Amino acid sequence: MSRTEAASATSSPEASAAIPPETKRVLAALITGGMAAVLDTTIVSIALHTLVGSLHSTVSQIQWVSTGYLLALGVVIPVVGWAQARFGGKRLWMAALTIFVVGSALCSVAWNADSLIAFRVLQGAGAGMIFPLMMTLAMRAARSVPGSGSSLGRVTATVSLPIAAGPILGPVLGGVILNWLSWRWLFLVNVPVCAVGLYLAWRALPADAPVSSSTVSGSTVSAAARPRFDLVGLLLVAPGMVGVLLGLSNVATDGGFGHRDVLLPLVIGLVLLAAFAGWAAHRTSTSRTSAGQAAGSALVNVRLLRVRSVGASSAALFVTGACMYGAMLLLPLYYQELRGFGVLDAALVLIPQGVGSLLTRTVTGRLTDRIGGRAVAVAGFVLTALATVPFAFAGPGTSEWWLGAVLLVRGLGLGIVLIPVMTVAFADIDSADMPDASMITRISQQVGGSFGVAIAAVVLQSAVTSGHTLGQAFDQAFWWTTGFTVLALLASFFLPGRRAAAAAVASAEETAPAPSAAGQPATADQSA
Repeated sequence: MSRTEAASATSSPEASAAIPPETKRVLAALITGGMAAVLDTTIVSIALHTLVGSLHSTVSQIQWVSTGYLLALGVVIPVVGWAQARFGGKRLWMAALTIFVVGSALCSVAWNADSLIAFRVLQGAGAGMIFPLMMTLAMRAARSVPGSGSSLGRVTATVSLPIAAGPILGPVLGGVILNWLSWRWLFLVNVPVCAVGLYLAWRALPADAPVSSSTVSGSTVSAAARPRFDLVGLLLVAPGMVGVLLGLSNVATDGGFGHRDVLLPLVIGLVLLAAFAGWAAHRTSTSRTSAGQAAGSALVNVRLLRVRSVGASSAALFVTGACMYGAMLLLPLYYQELRGFGVLDAALVLIPQGVGSLLTRTVTGRLTDRIGGRAVAVAGFVLTALATVPFAFAGPGTSEWWLGAVLLVRGLGLGIVLIPVMTVAFADIDSADMPDASMITRISQQVGGSFGVAIAAVVLQSAVTSGHTLGQAFDQAFWWTTGFTVLALLASFFLPGRRAAAAAVASAEETAPAPSAAGQPATADQSA
């Protein structure tokens, strides 16, 4: 089949085949393991006040329970691509789940704040591998089945289910645990989930141990990407990520960007990240030739940002993270501080938003496969922006039924936007580039989320200190969140359309090696 015919078949509704059974089994294993990491993030975020009293600590110290987790996550993400190439995706996934569940068990027996912070860093290291691996392994499973490239949107909708379910289940489950059980169960709840996830991964994930080399046209090249570890890159990107994330996390506590605790780590982090970008670009340009081969020469193949799908998706995910995580900070605070809700009540009243996000996932995946990611993303961002505006006009007396309906509509929009933006990031690249694309997009969303939270906190605090009422302060903060959503809308116009994405998927399927009978990656001779 020619590339033109393949692209035509991929873009037609009739060619939009169902997800193959073997891919469904992989997705079930990934969702089960990933759910634990997502739930942990949302559960612990509402328990900081309880931990202050239980561990006889202070708010500033307990804040490091979240900050340490975030920093560990940010440090580990750039290493995932190298580790996956070196050890194989299945091994790394099971190792990540093991690290995470060991960290969870240790957190449950923490005896003071310092020990809890240390164990949370271990948890964050495991989660930092889990998040990018979920998307990489899912996309590779989809691409490994001939003709399944037309279902990438539905695969994304399925594997990103924990991201949608986490905000619904996490706060509610956390509230239930804090009301009726010990805080230690916030971490123990991860143990059975991870145990099931490990079993399913062992049974369902294909073995993908890298092959050392293969022969192509009489010459030996690295086929399974067992690259040398980029130590210089790690020494640049790890402290760079720590500096940026630490600076942004200090914004809320220090009350703005002008303080030394914010500016110093932020500036140092940005300088180190810029140096890493230059270093990585130099390594990938001088050591190897093709994009797929270059992925292993630097810790992260930053040259993928030149690929339209990866660059546009990363930009959109940065702003999407800002509007999503900024609102995740504001909405619970709005109900607790302005309307007097308790922690559990505030979690329950936000359920309509999560329900709306779940309702649109299946249809969004199908629409992305049929009409392309750009149109679907634009529609989702428009809906999200329109449903955020009412909170900028809401006050203590605004009808809860009206706000509940608005949250449902906002959830519908949020359920739409992530799927096409995440899907198109993998449309124009080879399977060898997927780990790097997954790391780049995950880092973009993570840093964007931290930036959105910092801006929301600064706007809220600045408005209050400047003499505005609490209601007016929330109005301003929600306008900023709406502005981020509009920026994400503008960025989504640069995403590839249906024809470009369909042609890219067809090209990738044409060049992808067929899986071997033993489940290992095929050599060049097998794929010829």
